[in-house]
Amino acid sequence: MKAPATSKNWSSPGHWRLNAREQYIFLLVGIGETVGSTVDKGPINALIAGFKGFRAINYEKQASSLLAKLAREGQSPKVLLIACSDSRVDPAILFSATPGELFVVRVVAALVPPYKPNADFHGVSAALEFAIRDLEVEHVVVLGHAYCGGIRALKTMEDGVVQDREFIGPWVSMADQAVGSIPLSDPPCRHEQAAVRYSTQNLLTFPWLKEKVDNGQIELHSWWFDLDEGHLLADVPGEEDFVQLV
Repeated sequence: MKAPATSKNWSSPGHWRLNAREQYIFLLVGIGETVGSTVDKGPINALIAGFKGFRAINYEKQASSLLAKLAREGQSPKVLLIACSDSRVDPAILFSATPGELFVVRVVAALVPPYKPNADFHGVSAALEFAIRDLEVEHVVVLGHAYCGGIRALKTMEDGVVQDREFIGPWVSMADQAVGSIPLSDPPCRHEQAAVRYSTQNLLTFPWLKEKVDNGQIELHSWWFDLDEGHLLADVPGEEDFVQLV
């Protein structure tokens, strides 16, 4: 529906009799104006357009049977993938994954804290527990990447720069010993890869995960994505540096 040309604020009460859903849609597409807001609606409209494309492919074409099966039978992914929150490294896109194929945990710098059962909030640990003990995944991948902002923040802290954020500094500081063992003058990739190794080592502090690794029921993988060249590298036993897989 096209809005009539007018200078009125159509979001104001009394102009149209709209329910809450209709009001939201009209404001979203720019028919009304949200008082006091300077937020660009374009990114959200792009998400909605993208979802329409997803729905057209996955619900109106060939993949509808897959999603119907997942809805009916539940998920049974074989891979738990722990990745950074960075918008440039979406695992589903990087690995061309279909729905139900990956159980993904995304967190700043793809860091895995050590096993510490207590009453605190443990988002990463809770996701690990569910994937390992309930979904029974067979592979756990820690995926780091080039230009990681979390690792860069940690490096600046080591260089004496004080972080003015409430949560980022304390979070990334868990890897300070691992990353700090690499000279600051080394290429950033070596610090990022050290953090990946640190997270993989921390996985083995979870007793129910280590037991499955020891029994050959789970394999651990440490990967790093090169944004510049589009290569995927892995930590291979016996090699000092990460080795290119693709």
